[in-house]
Amino acid sequence: MPDNVLIRQAETRDLPALGKLGASMVRLHHDFDPQRFMAPGADVEEGYSWFLGTQLDEPDVFVGVAERAGEVVGYVYAGLEPQSWKELRDAAGFIHDLVVDERARRAGIGTRLVEAASDWLEKRGAPRVILWTADKNNGAQRLFERIGFRRTMIEMTRDYVSAKPSVGRAKRYP
Repeated sequence: MPDNVLIRQAETRDLPALGKLGASMVRLHHDFDPQRFMAPGADVEEGYSWFLGTQLDEPDVFVGVAERAGEVVGYVYAGLEPQSWKELRDAAGFIHDLVVDERARRAGIGTRLVEAASDWLEKRGAPRVILWTADKNNGAQRLFERIGFRRTMIEMTRDYVSAKPSVGRAKRYP
C-alpha cells in the first residue's frame, strides 16, 4: 500500500475534485445500464459536488478522500443507516460510493478508503457494513470480496416502455 497517500476526512476545498470523481462514477454506471442509472447531464460534476457538499457536516456521514501529492485521487462516501423493515436488515453502516481515479488504481487506495470508512462506522456502533455494486462492475466486486464482503442481495430492475423520463425526477440541486 502506498505510503505517499493520505486518507483523511473530506473538506469543502475538495468538492471540485469530488465532483469530477463522482461524475466519473455516474458515467460509468450509466454506461453499464442506461435504463437503470441516471444519465449524466452537462452539469453532473457540479451536481455531484453540490450533493457531497451537503453531506460533509452530517453527523452520521463520512466522506473520506485519498490525497497523493496534494491531489485528491479517490473518495469514499459512507453513513450510518437505521434498522429497515423495508430492506429486512438491522442497523448498519453503508458505503454508498467508492471511486478511485483510473490513474491511481491497483495501488491499494480503494482498500484503504473502504477500511477508513469501515473503521469510522464501527467506532460509531455499526455492527456491519453493507454496500451495493453494479452487476457489471467486476473490478469493484473483486476488491470487495478480497477484503471480506460477501454477496447477500441481487437487485433486479424492470423498465416500463410507457414510463415518462420525468416521472420521479426532482431537481438535483438548487
